[in-house]
Amino acid sequence: MATKEQIIEKLKTVKDPELNIDVWTLGLIYDIKITPPADGSARAGDDGIDILMTLTSPFCPFADELIEAVEKAIAPLANGEARVNITFDPPWEPSAELRTSLGI
Repeated sequence: MATKEQIIEKLKTVKDPELNIDVWTLGLIYDIKITPPADGSARAGDDGIDILMTLTSPFCPFADELIEAVEKAIAPLANGEARVNITFDPPWEPSAELRTSLGI
């Protein structure tokens, strides 16, 4: 089973197409949940990796592309399914450090 650290490394490879910054650094990832198979097997079901993330805007034109890229990046680590769930609660706000690097 993958570790959160391994998953984070994979998430750092997925870049927002508009900002060209990875989803982890942007702070778009709110939670990572790893669920091993209940019986220890490698069969799919509720087992796998669940990512709770947001987007920079509810109207993000690249939402589907970004979700697919995250699922594809973490899929090799999932002992089951790789799932992304989107939320806008709380709404995304860039950190002070990120604002500085973006010049805003």
